[in-house]
This record gives sequence, C-alpha cells and structure tokens, in this order.
Amino acid sequence: MQGELANKVIFLTGGAQGIGRECAIAYARAGATVVIADINLEAAQATLTNDLCGIGLALHCDVASSESVGAAIQHTLACYGRLDAIHNNAAISTPSKPLHETTSAQWDQIFAVNLKSVYHTTLHGIDALKASRGCILSTASMVGTLGQENHAAYVATKGALIALTKAMALDYAPYGIRVNAISPAAVWTPLLRQWVQEQPDPAATEDFLNDIHVLGFCPEGDVVADAAVFLLSDRARFITGVTLPVSGGAELGYRRLVTR
Repeated sequence: MQGELANKVIFLTGGAQGIGRECAIAYARAGATVVIADINLEAAQATLTNDLCGIGLALHCDVASSESVGAAIQHTLACYGRLDAIHNNAAISTPSKPLHETTSAQWDQIFAVNLKSVYHTTLHGIDALKASRGCILSTASMVGTLGQENHAAYVATKGALIALTKAMALDYAPYGIRVNAISPAAVWTPLLRQWVQEQPDPAATEDFLNDIHVLGFCPEGDVVADAAVFLLSDRARFITGVTLPVSGGAELGYRRLVTR
C-alpha cells in the first residue's frame, strides 16, 4: 500500500545488498526515510543513489561494534530528530561447518554480527523508539527453528534471535514498542550464493534450494521486503513477538531432493 510508512525514519542494518537492499527499496517506496547502515559504505552509497534516488542516509556501521552503532544512530537522530524503526538485518553466514570444526574466533565473530548487534542497536536506539512508540524488526531464518546440517554457529545465532524477539516483545510492550522477526527459508542473495559455493556440490545445493520450497522456487529478496513493510506499518499494529515465516511453505512436511 502506497505511503503506509510515510514520515517514518527507519534505521536498517546491512541494507546495501541482498534482502537489506530490497527492504530499503520497499521502505522508500512506502514513504519512509531510510538510513542504510552498512559496513560497506561504498555499497550503501550506491544503493542510496541508484535505488533510493539519494533520499535518506548511507552510513558506515560495523554492527559488531557498540561505538560504531552508537555513532550511526546518533547521526540519524541529529539529521532527522526521530527514529521510528530499527531493522536488524545485517548478518554473516560463514563458517559453514559442524560445531567441532568451528574455531573460537569464527564462533565469536558470527555471534557478534548476527546476535550481539541487536543488543547494540537496542541499547543505542531504545530511548528514541520509546519516544516514537516505534518498532524493532529482525531478519531471522527458518534454520533457527528447523536446524541445518554443517551450519552450526549460524543456526545457533538465528535460533537465539527468534527467542530474543519474544523476550524483547514482552519487555518493550509497556512502551508501545512492537518487536517482530521475519523468517525466510532460502532467498537468493549474495550471502546465500557465497554459502552455496562453500558446499561440496554447489550445483546440487542450488537445485535443493529451489526444490525445498513448496511453491517451487527459491525467491529473490523482494518477498521478504513486502512482509517487512507490513510488519513495520500500522496494519500490523497489534502484532508483536511474532516470527513470520516468508518461506514458500518450506517448513511443511518433508521434501526429498530429487536426483537429476
């Protein structure tokens, strides 16, 4: 619906590419001012210029650093004077390994980016969200509910994020702040394509990602962006603590990989 996010300021982490980029485009189309906070400033600026017509902000932000996140949110407030939503989208997917093959450094890094980042954005943004009675949205994953082989640390971060969403929804409901998550199965993004290439048989893995979706294909990020717009809009005003599947039915029943 056109204009359903009109006059809202949205702080979007990892908004330079993939699902984040699609969300930035959808938010702007719905009337929001989008702050693209990304560790890759050049890519964030390109998205702002090429896809958002230069309206909004592109900021360097390392979500694993409290100082970096705090500076980016303060810059946002200095420019716009308000903050209506935080979308915790930034994530990394490596390493793609069982737990015992994951190094301590890899474990710490993926938890810092995928999970502790939510602590950082909430810590620095909560007062502004209380003032606006705003929203928090996080990009989770179906693997956080169902599990996935050879991806232990990533699965752990997404499962924790789903649980954290429920806890935050309870804590911040008295302030009128809604907290939700989106849970894709597989979505074609640069992150997923990188993961596919790390698998023993990338071609078979790509076929599998298409086949697991009941609707018959692995989608692009726009399907997630449409759901994100809804969850940040007033149409979702009585929805909180929810992890919304945007999965093409991938979690329904059991589907075998067909040998080709």
